[in-house]
Amino acid sequence: MPLVFAQLDIPYVIKRISGKDAVRTHLRNLGLVESETVIVRQSIAGNLIVEIKGVRLALDEGLGRRIMV
Repeated sequence: MPLVFAQLDIPYVIKRISGKDAVRTHLRNLGLVESETVIVRQSIAGNLIVEIKGVRLALDEGLGRRIMV
């Protein structure tokens, strides 16, 4: 399921990240990699605030749809 559909405050494991190489590299550099645990802290109009490794990141809806959990 895409991360944009995840429930708030529940840990999910990243299964797959889709998209072009540049997008996947950008997400990987932010710490969003397969097998890592991510928690959606807020969802506002499809945009997400996620927590990964104790750090909060803002992702737009397009990036959230590329991350499968």
